[in-house]
Amino acid sequence: MTDHKVKVAQQFIEALPFARTLNMRMDMLEDGIAEVSMPYDARLIGDPGTGVVHGGAVSALMDTCCGAAVMSHPTAPKGTATLDLRIDYMRPATPAQRIRAHAECYHMTRTVAFVRATAIDEDENRPVAIATGAFTVEGAKPDFKGIGS
Repeated sequence: MTDHKVKVAQQFIEALPFARTLNMRMDMLEDGIAEVSMPYDARLIGDPGTGVVHGGAVSALMDTCCGAAVMSHPTAPKGTATLDLRIDYMRPATPAQRIRAHAECYHMTRTVAFVRATAIDEDENRPVAIATGAFTVEGAKPDFKGIGS
């Protein structure tokens, strides 16, 4: 997608108070694919003994990234909301490292979008968390033809 669309998506993220508080940044946006990251912030520590960021912050990052992937899908939905988001935490994020989520909207019906996501820190070989989700779709055209379409 163009730099203009990434800029518009970043403005959208900044309009969300929670995302703004977490200092989320739109890193990449393509048709149905998004990358959003957030810096390490001591205010988000969930375990003071280790300095590990709370899982809720990672969850919020992944949810926001998944929503951006849905909104950037070629069928251009007018709006979306999370129906279901399952997150499996693989390991704690390394303290003091930026966390980045990558999400792909891999299937769209008239009413539901399906998304997969991965969160990583600067050790890109080991995921922090993986997610699968379903999101509402308002005004999208299905990307398949068949029963129920």
